Amino acid sequence: MLIRYADDFVIGFEREDDARKVHEVLPKRFGKYGLNLHPTKTRLIAFQAPRAGSQGAKRPEANASFDFLGFTHYWGKSRKGRPIIKRKTASKKLSRSLKAVGEWMRKHLHLPMREQWEKLQQKLQGHYGYYGITGNAACLEQFYDAVKRLWYKWLNRRSRRRGDMSWERFGKLLRDHLPLMKPRVVHSIYRAKS
Repeated sequence: MLIRYADDFVIGFEREDDARKVHEVLPKRFGKYGLNLHPTKTRLIAFQAPRAGSQGAKRPEANASFDFLGFTHYWGKSRKGRPIIKRKTASKKLSRSLKAVGEWMRKHLHLPMREQWEKLQQKLQGHYGYYGITGNAACLEQFYDAVKRLWYKWLNRRSRRRGDMSWERFGKLLRDHLPLMKPRVVHSIYRAKS
């Protein structure tokens, strides 16, 4: 199985010996065309469904995970208790996104509140548009809460008197005038089935 997006790819094998053969041959094949594999991003991992009744401590490879296209892929259980591959926002990507939002707020502290809100709505919509997949609701909620706290922090720094914007006043502002877009799953596997 090959999953590819632009120059990133993951190859899945049923047998370990096949994976090792391709891992040896691939750099030579790429070299013929003047290409090379990134040494820290290229690796073999045992990513297989945990066997029924097995404990993670006995089979640590069954708990392996990997990051691909901004998501961490890991084994979990379906609602019916079957092993399935789950995805969540990769922690590096989540941190990077929040850092970018915080930096934007710092640089645009002088903008009127409504303009800040409009830009934040766009940033939230973009984040949900990419990371809003089935099973990733907790990470979406984490991003939303962090953006809300960041906006509160930077709004409080607009005034020379710290604490001018209390948390209660900020909550009222969000509730009555400038509500931030709530986290939502944009790409649902359940909607695709209907």
